[in-house]
Amino acid sequence: MARATESPVSAPFFQFSLSQRWRVIAGSVFLISVPVFFQAPLVRSLPAVSLISTIVWAWLSIYLSQQSRTRIWGELLTGFTWTWLAGSLYWGWLRWEPTLHLPVEAIALPIALWGLARGWCKIGNLFYLGSLLGTAITDLYFYAVDLIPAWRQLMQEPSEVEAIFHDALARMSTPWGQLWVILLGALLLAIGLRTIRSSSLHWLAFGGAVISTILVDGLFWVAALLA
Repeated sequence: MARATESPVSAPFFQFSLSQRWRVIAGSVFLISVPVFFQAPLVRSLPAVSLISTIVWAWLSIYLSQQSRTRIWGELLTGFTWTWLAGSLYWGWLRWEPTLHLPVEAIALPIALWGLARGWCKIGNLFYLGSLLGTAITDLYFYAVDLIPAWRQLMQEPSEVEAIFHDALARMSTPWGQLWVILLGALLLAIGLRTIRSSSLHWLAFGGAVISTILVDGLFWVAALLA
């Protein structure tokens, strides 16, 4: 039997209520989706505000992590802070060069690996790594289907969005493009479903972040169709 002093983050599976497990997964999905609807328009118009607001997220994550009742959410917010920082830097000032996307998104990778090696902030670090893995697989699709030129052109000529999306969808609709959708989509789904069956909250956060990639990519695909 677990000791009364055992951390809720590292407690066995049977000590987690079903609702708590799903709250962690839902929290991961929500925090991956936030940049799509909130940060994206903010960083395009006010990149400095987006970057400075990273301080607010960092402070809030530290504050929540120090409270026993909210420590799980504080750790999750720590991982979100890393993704917010990377998104602010890339989409604010570097979005014209797609090859810089993944390196900038990986800006907190050394900290996350250091934290995991020392057992610090497992939920937040694995949430960030799940988000980074999803980003890497999405970028791999762009390279495999040769969508990088379309990405670069869209950033340089946003007024041509309809024509750019039309050409991109044509590439995605080829057998080669569809093959990569199936392969990479199946990979993301397999990793996500495998990890959300875990008995550890930090792996649930990882799995939630990975699965969210499918949802976000799907939203972009719908947006391209509507455009």
